[in-house]
Parts: sequence; C-alpha cells; structure tokens
Amino acid sequence: MFRGIANVNLVSADMPAAIEWYSRIFDSAPYFVRPEAGEPQYAEWRFGDDEDEFALMSAAFRPALDAPGGALVYLHVDDAAASLDELIREGAREFDPVVQRSEEWWTASVVDPFGNLIGLIQSPHWAAAHK
Repeated sequence: MFRGIANVNLVSADMPAAIEWYSRIFDSAPYFVRPEAGEPQYAEWRFGDDEDEFALMSAAFRPALDAPGGALVYLHVDDAAASLDELIREGAREFDPVVQRSEEWWTASVVDPFGNLIGLIQSPHWAAAHK
C-alpha cells in the first residue's frame, strides 16, 4: 500500500521568512512557488539522493498549533549531532537532543523558527540503501 513519502508539508505564518530560512538550509531556492507573483502561499524544494519533496504552505490554509505538533517526520542526515548544531545556528530550537538509539542509530529533533517539528535520524539502513 504505502510506497514512500511523496511530500513533507510544513506551515508558516511568515512565508517569505520561511522560504529564506529553508533556502539557506537546503542551499537552494525552491523550484516551485505559488502564486508566481505577490505574497507566496506555497513553495517546494527537492533534496537528497531521492529528490524527496519538501513543501511550505501558508498557515492561512491550516491553523497553526499553539505548540509544535503533528507528525514528526525524520529526515536522514549523515551526522545527527553536526546537523542539529547547524540547524540551531540557523535559528531552530532543540526539541529533543541527540540520542543514541542503538549502536549505529542516532535521532534528534528541532522546532524550526515557524513552529514545525523536524526530526533528524542517522540510520545505517538508509545510508546503506543510498550508497
């Protein structure tokens, strides 16, 4: 039934600031922004070895939560501690510290500047499948 994650979609009440922040994190501008002129309401990037899709949507289309919540999607990173540090330097707030889950697994999570949870996972299975 499920074949993979087609799109990770986060929300922001300040789309220009969120687009700027994620453009720094992904080291590229979004490839798709709507509307094409005026205040952006939706933006998409592709990233990683599989060109996964990451999107931002204006909070006007989904009520913002009082606290971080919703699904916690983990994004694979090569170094959980270094990635956590980088995101904090860019303005994210630590939600869960780096935790070693087993011999070769680490996880952490942050709250981006717009109130969304982002999980980080350093997984040997993911790394082996994407050599």
